[in-house]
Amino acid sequence: MTPSSSTTDNTDGSLLEVFGAAPPHALPGAEVLSRLGSDPGGLDSATVARALKTHGSNALPAAAGETHLQRLLRQFHDPMIYVLIAAGVLTALLGEVIDTVVIAAVVLVNALVGYVQEGRAADALAAIRDMLSPESEVRRDGRWDTVPSEQLVPGDVVRLRAGDKVPADLRLLETGSLRIEESALTGESVPADKDTAPVAGEAVLGDRSSMAFSGTVVAAGSGLGVVTGTGARTQIGRITSLLDDVEQVATPLTRAMGALSRILAGVAVALAILMVVVNGLLHGTGWADLLMSAIGFAVAAIPEGLPAVMAITLALGVQRMADRRAITRRLNSVETLGSVTTICSDKTGTLTRNEMTVREVSTRTVHYEVTGTGYAPVGEIRVAGDGSPAVLDEHPDLARMAEVAAQANDSSVEKRDDRWVLAGEPTDGGIRTFALKAGVDEPSPRVAVVPFDSGYKYMATLDRMAADGLVIHLKGAPDRVLDRCDRQSTVGGTEPLDRGLWDSRIDELGSRGLRVLAAAHRPADEGTTELGTGDVDAGGFIFLGLYGIIDPPREEAIEAVETVQRAGVRVRMITGDHASTATAIAREVGIAGERTVTGAELEAADDEELRRIVDEADVYARTSPEHKLRLVRALQATGEVVAMTGDGVNDAPSLKQADVGVAMGIKGTEATKDASDVVLADDNFATISAAVKMGRTIYDNLQKAVVFMLPTNGGQGLVIFVAMLVGMTLPITPLQVLWVNLITAVTLSLALSFEPSEPGIMERRPRDPGAPMLTAEGIIRIAYVSLLLGGSTIGVFLWAQGLGQSLEASRTLAVHTLVIGQIFYLFASRFSRVTALRTELFTTNPLSWLFIGIMLVLQLLFGYAPFMQAAFGTTAVPLGSWLIPAAVGLVVFAVVEIDKAVRRAAAHS
Repeated sequence: MTPSSSTTDNTDGSLLEVFGAAPPHALPGAEVLSRLGSDPGGLDSATVARALKTHGSNALPAAAGETHLQRLLRQFHDPMIYVLIAAGVLTALLGEVIDTVVIAAVVLVNALVGYVQEGRAADALAAIRDMLSPESEVRRDGRWDTVPSEQLVPGDVVRLRAGDKVPADLRLLETGSLRIEESALTGESVPADKDTAPVAGEAVLGDRSSMAFSGTVVAAGSGLGVVTGTGARTQIGRITSLLDDVEQVATPLTRAMGALSRILAGVAVALAILMVVVNGLLHGTGWADLLMSAIGFAVAAIPEGLPAVMAITLALGVQRMADRRAITRRLNSVETLGSVTTICSDKTGTLTRNEMTVREVSTRTVHYEVTGTGYAPVGEIRVAGDGSPAVLDEHPDLARMAEVAAQANDSSVEKRDDRWVLAGEPTDGGIRTFALKAGVDEPSPRVAVVPFDSGYKYMATLDRMAADGLVIHLKGAPDRVLDRCDRQSTVGGTEPLDRGLWDSRIDELGSRGLRVLAAAHRPADEGTTELGTGDVDAGGFIFLGLYGIIDPPREEAIEAVETVQRAGVRVRMITGDHASTATAIAREVGIAGERTVTGAELEAADDEELRRIVDEADVYARTSPEHKLRLVRALQATGEVVAMTGDGVNDAPSLKQADVGVAMGIKGTEATKDASDVVLADDNFATISAAVKMGRTIYDNLQKAVVFMLPTNGGQGLVIFVAMLVGMTLPITPLQVLWVNLITAVTLSLALSFEPSEPGIMERRPRDPGAPMLTAEGIIRIAYVSLLLGGSTIGVFLWAQGLGQSLEASRTLAVHTLVIGQIFYLFASRFSRVTALRTELFTTNPLSWLFIGIMLVLQLLFGYAPFMQAAFGTTAVPLGSWLIPAAVGLVVFAVVEIDKAVRRAAAHS
């Protein structure tokens, strides 16, 4: 169970002693000043100097990143590579220069491919450090001064203005209509209203209205606050420490390939030792020849091209994802997306548009529905129930609601580069767009205004209307507006206010996750030129109705959620927003769940109870960064492969912890992008659905490559193993083995990387993350194809020897048999579940035919070019001899196709 997320958790020992059990947000401002040894006049220079020595600078600690050399050396960390390096060292000691050079080249090429493709390591902490404000206006020695923000200390008194970045965690002492954009930290979809009143000690981050947090931005108004936390002891500092504590999770592919590498390396070494011992005892072969044969066997049995093929396949997947607006920062991540069982998504800006939209308008007589989303004034207003269009001339109550929306409003929306852009508050932007949809394009002249203030929670304007003269328009929190009304508008006039009616409508709209604002108006005396809160609080207003506003879900997100759920992936929403809003959005996008769990419930749950909660619930509200991190870890503890999406710095730790972190590229913070594995360039949740499909395709293709490559190595290994055990001349030399492995890896195996998705790939359940790379079916196929290729190679060699052909000619024909057998096996391997006897064999992957052509050209050079003959000990064979390898290839193809047909029949029986 994690500790409470109070400010005292991230202060050092001295501040813990200062505040004790009561965090600053729960104490009166004067008491906070007193406990910090400060006052409204600020600190003196001597006190600041002492505090800097005690607390350090107001900066976040830097983390050492991985060096280029460390990243390069890590590419050699593979059991199969270890065996190859050992083989290279032994060949060098034995004086086999060509063998040593070829083995070294293979190892280095694999390492360089991985190094280049992997890209730079994440540095989320550096991005978060960039969020801090460079300078601050602070009161010291009795006067205001501008100082570098790094020099702030607890007790400093700081001034905030609109547009400022908050430089440290502050307990607010004075506020003037102060509103702070905290979505990157809390997930709130609208700026938070701030005041000076203490709040409950256990209040979650988004409810601490008496605090301003480092790294957030002042959206409107002004304020004065005392510094309570600096550097690593701020809320944003806590996130950096969470990031620092998160260990990189091994992906399913990494685990599967690591296990496969260990098994293959272990089997190869064990059989090589057995072969050396048996051959030495039975045939008395010299140690030098035994070692070279053992090296040849190890090289033959180990698919040294597999790491390169895997890296290239993943790199191709990365390129395909980039074409679909998903930038993959780490190679393995694109495959891991294909194996996720759970997607944890932030709400604001990820599933929703982060654009407040009026969805409903309720007046005394009619309820209206508003179509369209975002700030684009595209859509229509309809009468609820019958769906008929609402025209202002026929609905004066709607006209008055649109009038208030246009007049009591300081925002504007305009079209820039084919996008509608808001200037002003998101909520004001939503009702401004509603007014435009209703047909009110330009507001009437304004005479005076009472700006919105979080203290009284309304805005009022005195406007000169063409038809009605001077009118006061009032918009704000429903309870505050209702308190100032005694009448309500109705058809043809007014009637006494029915407070109970409106309270029930407010509750009903709120229960559906809508943010509710109210509208009212009253005439003003002619000649009035000023307007103050006293004029508004005097009352006498006529209540007009309610606006139901929501940050709407993306249309494409709804379809994407349905697609991934159909693919067996469970979608969970984790947001800092309120429970009612989260529940409403979850319902609209199609996320199911028995209940919505709040941050307070998560705080009270221990680890065992949390695992039970994540099994039951899909929607989590009012969550902190610690809660998100715990949820991801709880899901991983139950065996889930987790993808986490987000855009705010509060999402960064959980993105780093997740198996795949997915950041929003447009609205996401740099910290979030750098903590992630995948960045969506279009901020489109639907792109995740395409990524899941691509990830599954890549894994399919990797499996095909493994099942294709291992019989090659199995056949070669079988040839050398049998030859050594019976004491016969090697049908193929170790250098020829390396040749076959190398050209197969760069041609035929690579061809499988370009295979398209198999039919029904998004109808499957996610694969078991603990499942091995090789299935039972794959192991059986590897076994019998290895026997076919190895047995045919030995048979052809013995047949040629029996005809009296030279050793070079017999070995050349044996290698040709191995290569042609692989080409025919490739045809069958391109379709792992269905028959390869289909037109798609010729149409869906034209590159496979190009690679086959390249391999045939290389093989002709291998057998007929003098310089290749000298290097590899080959010779030219008659063209008619190629019929024998072709016949072997046809047999391999036929056997694999019969096996697939039998399995399909068994599956349908």
